[in-house]
Amino acid sequence: MMGVINATDDSFSGDGIAGQVNEAVTLAKRFQADGVDIIDVGGASSRPGATPTPISIEKSRVVPIVEAISSEVDLPISIDTTWAEVAEAAVDAGATVVNDISGFLTDPDLSSLVADRNVGVVLMHNQRGREYRDVIGDIDAGFATSLSICASSNVDLSQVILDPGFGFGWSVEQNLEILRRLNELTSQELPLLIGTSRKSSIGTVLGANVEERLFGTAATVTHAICAGIDVVRVHDSSQMRDVVKMTDAIVRREASAS
Repeated sequence: MMGVINATDDSFSGDGIAGQVNEAVTLAKRFQADGVDIIDVGGASSRPGATPTPISIEKSRVVPIVEAISSEVDLPISIDTTWAEVAEAAVDAGATVVNDISGFLTDPDLSSLVADRNVGVVLMHNQRGREYRDVIGDIDAGFATSLSICASSNVDLSQVILDPGFGFGWSVEQNLEILRRLNELTSQELPLLIGTSRKSSIGTVLGANVEERLFGTAATVTHAICAGIDVVRVHDSSQMRDVVKMTDAIVRREASAS
């Protein structure tokens, strides 16, 4: 599991902590207790229509949090950013993974930074602003572009995770189609991550507000694991821990016999 810390004041999921370091440390400790495997810290809202966050503000939000939780929690930290300047500052502060929701398409310097610092990277396909043809075909094409940048920048592919971008530029039905066809993406032979937690498509299907999407999220997490997803990005770690553990026991036979 990847646990989310939104260091913003306008998160779509209603959990933004606006750079409050003590609150972030408390949340990180809870994640660790709940069995989260990696913590993802972001300082810029990615919700549709959000005002772009200046790089200086994004850095000021995330760097103190990364520094604080890296000294308090024994978990790897991911920095959710599209900018090399933010990523570099976060890596200097203790982050070991970069999570780029643009798949290296926003900042041409980010791929070189990832290669030079030898850190892990999550590369997401973002459908916003792109012409739609076929859900899986479009995602595969996006992955191919990102992986081509990896090759040209000498990014170590053993450190790459791919994300199909659930909720980024897709309709509700297209998001559901992504879930139905996740098993078609495993041909990439790289680990896959997905973030469905509290997303608006769940709310649309269920007619549920953000705080009422826990069970809908659980359904998508269960399905994603069954379809071969390796990492699930979540907000509600204590509840999703049991969902992930039980699903893994069924699908991957990782539970000890009892």
